[in-house]
Amino acid sequence: MQGSKRKNHQGAVAYHAGLAAEQSVAQDYQRRGHAIVGHRWRGKGGEIDLIAKDGDGLIFVEVKKSKSFEQAALRISLAQMKRIYRSAAEYLGRQPLGALTESRFDVALVNSHGETQIIENAFGHG
Repeated sequence: MQGSKRKNHQGAVAYHAGLAAEQSVAQDYQRRGHAIVGHRWRGKGGEIDLIAKDGDGLIFVEVKKSKSFEQAALRISLAQMKRIYRSAAEYLGRQPLGALTESRFDVALVNSHGETQIIENAFGHG
C-alpha cells in the first residue's frame, strides 16, 4: 500500500475497532442493568463515548482500547479529561436537575483480546 492509503486504512481499522470496543462496553453496562442514553454524544466541548443511566443519575464513560489495559489507561490525558468534564456539564445542563444530577465518570479499558475492565469514578470528583 502507498503511504496515504496505508494511513487511511489504519485509520479506518482503528475507527472500527473503537466502535466495536464501545459496543462491547455498552453491552457490559446493559448487562449490569444500565440503559445507554447516549453513544458518541457530541457537545460544543467534545465527545462523550457513552452515557448510561444509573437510577436517577448518569454515568459518563470514556472507552479506551489498546493492546493491554495498562496501555489503554495511559492514553487518557488531563486535557481529554477536561474536555469530557466540559461536555458532561453541557449534557447535564439539559437535564431536569441540571448540575445537581447525580453523576460519575467511568473509564472502560479494552485490551486486544476484547476483555473489558471498568474503572468506576475514574476521574474522582470534578
